Amino acid sequence: MLIDHPADLGPRQLFDTEPIELSRNLLDRLTTSRYAVLAALATGDPVYGVNTGMGAMSKVRLSEPEQRVHQRNLLLARAVGGAPWLPAPEARAVVIARLKTFLLGDAGVSPELCLQLVALLNSGMVPAIPVGGAGSAGEIIPLAHAFGPLVGIGHLLAPASVEGGMPSGRLVSAEEALPPFELGPKEGISLLAGIPGATGRAWLQVGIAGRLADHLSLVAAGSIAVIGANRDPYNPLCGRGDELLTAELERLLLLAGPEREPRSLQAPVSFRVAGQVISQLRRSVSRLDEAVHRALTGVTDSPAFLDGTFVGTAGFHGIDLAAHCDQLVAALAHAAEVSTARIHRLLDPAVTGLPAQLAAEPGPQAGLVAVHKRAVATSHYLRRLALPSAMGSLETSNGQEDVQSFSWEAAGVLAEAVRLTREVIACELLAVHQAFALSKRPNPERLRGFLAAVADVVPPIEADRPFGADLARLLEHVV
Repeated sequence: MLIDHPADLGPRQLFDTEPIELSRNLLDRLTTSRYAVLAALATGDPVYGVNTGMGAMSKVRLSEPEQRVHQRNLLLARAVGGAPWLPAPEARAVVIARLKTFLLGDAGVSPELCLQLVALLNSGMVPAIPVGGAGSAGEIIPLAHAFGPLVGIGHLLAPASVEGGMPSGRLVSAEEALPPFELGPKEGISLLAGIPGATGRAWLQVGIAGRLADHLSLVAAGSIAVIGANRDPYNPLCGRGDELLTAELERLLLLAGPEREPRSLQAPVSFRVAGQVISQLRRSVSRLDEAVHRALTGVTDSPAFLDGTFVGTAGFHGIDLAAHCDQLVAALAHAAEVSTARIHRLLDPAVTGLPAQLAAEPGPQAGLVAVHKRAVATSHYLRRLALPSAMGSLETSNGQEDVQSFSWEAAGVLAEAVRLTREVIACELLAVHQAFALSKRPNPERLRGFLAAVADVVPPIEADRPFGADLARLLEHVV
C-alpha cells in the first residue's frame, strides 16, 4: 500500500497487514519540515523537552552533551509498565496512529524515523505495550513502551511467522529483533507526545463496534420475527425527525419481514425499543469516529512546529476521545441489557408459545436457562464499566500535571465493553436459533443467510449440552 498523503493511511491498515510504503513525494515533504525544525533548534532558544528537562524539570537547561542522549533517555525511565500487554491489533493501531500524526509534519521528525515505524508495522511484530498504568496528563508510560523498541529498549510481541517459528505472543528483546536506530533532536519527545494510543485504540473499536451494530440488527430482527411481534413499533413513520432512527426501523422491518397475525397487541418492551437502542448505538459509533478523525488531523504534538515556530500545546488532553468512548460504552451497556431482557422473554412460553426455556423436553432438560444467566452476568459487568473514565483526576509530576482525561483508560474500557457486548449478542443469537428450530417457523427471507451461517456452526439442539462451546463458535465465526 503506497502512502502519498496522511489521509491515505486509513482504517483499512488497522485490519489489513498489507505492507506499507511511503512515497518519495511524502518523504521529501517530511525532509523539508525536518530541515526547518533543525534550523529553528539551531538558534538555541529554549524548546521544551529538547534542550530542557520535562514536566517539573522543564526549567532545567540541558548542555549539548546532555541533549545528544536526552531523546533516548526520555523513553527509558518512563517505561514503568508491565504485563498484561495490549492485544496485537490494538498495539498495531497505536503505531499506525503515531505514524499518521507524524506524517502531518507538526512534529518535524525525520523521514528516517517514519520509515522505522513503517518497518515495524511491516515486520508483523508489535511492541509490548502495557494495558494499564497510564496515570499522566498524556500517554508517556504506554508510549515509552510502544516506541522504546525503536532504540533497543523493551520488548516486542512476535507472531508465529517470525524466523524460528516462535509461538504467537512470545516476548522478543527489541535489541535482538530490530536494527539499531539513533533518535535525532526532538524525536524522543515527539514519540511521547499527544494521544496516539487512545486514538489508535478507539479507531480500531469504531470499526469493530460498527460491525457489532449490524449484527445486533440481525439478531434483534430474528427475535422480533420468531415471537411473532406486532410490527407497529418498526413503522418508519415512528422515526420522524431522526434519520438514523428511521433508517434503523426500516432495516428491522425489512429483516424481520411482515407478520399478519401478531401473537399480541404489544410485544415486551425489549422487543419494541430495538430500533431506538440500535440507532443510539450507531449514533455513538459515528460520534466517536468523528472524535477519532479530529484527533488524527488536529494538533497533538507538543511542542508542535507551526508556521515556523515551536508552540506548546494541550493536544495530550484527550477529553474529546474519552467522552465519546464513554458515551459508546454506555450505549453498548444499554444494548446488552436490552438483549439480555429479550433472551429472558425468548425462554418464556407466554411470549413465544414455545416449550419452556427453549428445551426440547422441559423438565428433564434445562434448555437455555444458563445461557441467559451468562448474559445477565456479562451485562452486570458491563454496567460497572459504564462509569465515566474522565472522572477522578489526580495530580502528578509535583503538581505540573494537575488534571487528566484518562483517555487511554477510556479506550481500554471501550475495547472490553465491545468484547462483552459481543458475548451477550451471541447468547441471544443462540436463543433465536433454537426458537426458530422449535417453532417450525420459516426463517425470514432477509435473515436466511445469517441464520444458515449459525446452523453451520451450531448443531441441532435436541438435548442439553455444554452450550459454552456453541457460543464460542458463534463468536469465532458469526458475531
